[in-house]
Amino acid sequence: MELKFKPSDILEKEFKTGLRGYNQEEVDIFLDDIIQDYEAFEKKISQLQLENKQLREELAEAPKRTQQAPPPPTGATNFDILKRLSHLEKHVFGSKLYE
Repeated sequence: MELKFKPSDILEKEFKTGLRGYNQEEVDIFLDDIIQDYEAFEKKISQLQLENKQLREELAEAPKRTQQAPPPPTGATNFDILKRLSHLEKHVFGSKLYE
């Protein structure tokens, strides 16, 4: 999306005065507020574009990481799993568990 105006365009814009024209000070104050909004929008848009780019790169890298993950151990039986669990319990809870 391309913005029609830049903050500098708004700042440099001059209006012709008519017979019963607007209060120039009020117009300047209003335009100053618009410039601040535009600057905030430009900053937020740039920030979101950068974040979007980073997330797209991470998303593109995700399949590569999952392909590089080590395969799960094969041939593990229930007995092996229970043996590891028992060893882990002894290590975590110490001898209190078996007293």
